Amino acid sequence: MKKLTHDDLIIVEKIQSVTQKYNLNNITRTNAYLDFYMQYPEIHWAFLGHAVSRNGGWNMTDLKGDLISRLLGENKQKEFFDFLERGNWLIFQDVYPQFLLYAECVKRQKNLFYLLPSLGTSMFMEVLWNDFWETRNSYTLAMAQVINEQNYLETRVIQNKKYKEEVLDTLEFLLQDLLSINHLLFPLCKKATVTPLIGTTIHQFSSLHQRITLGRKLYQLLFRDPQRHRELLAWCLEHPHTGSRKDYWPHLFNDVNEGVPGPLQFRRLQECRLTSGTPKFYSPRLEYAWPNVRHHPPEPGDWFHDPSVVRYLKENDGPVDEDISGEYCETLQNLELAVLAKKTVFL
Repeated sequence: MKKLTHDDLIIVEKIQSVTQKYNLNNITRTNAYLDFYMQYPEIHWAFLGHAVSRNGGWNMTDLKGDLISRLLGENKQKEFFDFLERGNWLIFQDVYPQFLLYAECVKRQKNLFYLLPSLGTSMFMEVLWNDFWETRNSYTLAMAQVINEQNYLETRVIQNKKYKEEVLDTLEFLLQDLLSINHLLFPLCKKATVTPLIGTTIHQFSSLHQRITLGRKLYQLLFRDPQRHRELLAWCLEHPHTGSRKDYWPHLFNDVNEGVPGPLQFRRLQECRLTSGTPKFYSPRLEYAWPNVRHHPPEPGDWFHDPSVVRYLKENDGPVDEDISGEYCETLQNLELAVLAKKTVFL
C-alpha cells in the first residue's frame, strides 16, 4: 500500500466523517444518494442506490404497518428490521466513501483512487474506478458496483448465521416469496389518477447470482429509456422519501392510522381500490416506526477472490419487467387475505 501523505490522511478522515454523518438511517442514506446523483449524474449507481434504498425504507415501515405487523410478532418484526437496516447501513458505508473520493478527484482533477484501500474498499473496485477515470464508461462502473455491493453483503449479512437463523430460513421469509411481496417499485411522474409503477420482483434473495442479475435488470429499468429515466427522477425529486408508502399511493395508504385496534375483520381492497367507507392502510413514516440504530463496525476482509465475476460487466440487453402496478395490487390483496386467514396459516 502506498505511504499516505498528511493531505491524504486528511481526505480519508473527512470522507469517513461525512459518511458517518449521512449513515444515520434509511432516510438520510436515501437522500444522500439522490443528492450525489444530482451533482454527478455520470455515477449511475447513485440513482440506482437511491431507488432501491427507497424500497428498503418501505419494507422497514411495512413491519409496523397495517398488514405485515398482524402476521409477525414484535420480536420477529425487530429481527426483520435489523436484517434490512444492517444491509442498508453496510452498503452505504462501503459505497458512499467511494463517491466522496470521486468527488474529491473531480475537484482536484487528480486520480486519488489509491486511497480506496484506506477506506476499506475492495481491490475489485479500485481497478474499476481507475478504469472509469480513463474511459468514463458509466455502465461498466455501475455494473461493477452492483457486483461489489452484493458480494460485500454476501458474507456479512446473507451468510451470517444470525440473519440466516432469524430471517432467511424462517417460515415468514418463505411466505414473503410465496406471497410475492418482494417487489421493487419505481414510481413514474405522469399525469394520472394513480401513480404508475414499474419494477420487478426478486425471488431467491439468498442467491448471490440472483441478486446481481436483479441489479442488472433494475439498471435497465432506470436507464435504458431516457424519457422514462426523466419521469423516474422527476418523481423522486418531487416526493421526498419518508418511508411511508403514502409517498406514491396516497389513495391506498396513509401515514396516520385511520383504523381501529384489533384484528382485521373484513376485506378493504378490491381491484386495487378501497371499498366505500373503509380506512386507508396504515403505512407509517420511518421516523415514527423505528429508532436510529448504533451499528457495530463492518466485518473486515476483501470479498474479491474470483476473477470470473467480471462476466457480469458485459452489456445486458435482455427483456425486463416493466409495469408492475397490477401485480403489486394482487400482492396487496393476497396479503390482506393472509392476514384475515392468520389463525389458519400459522397454526
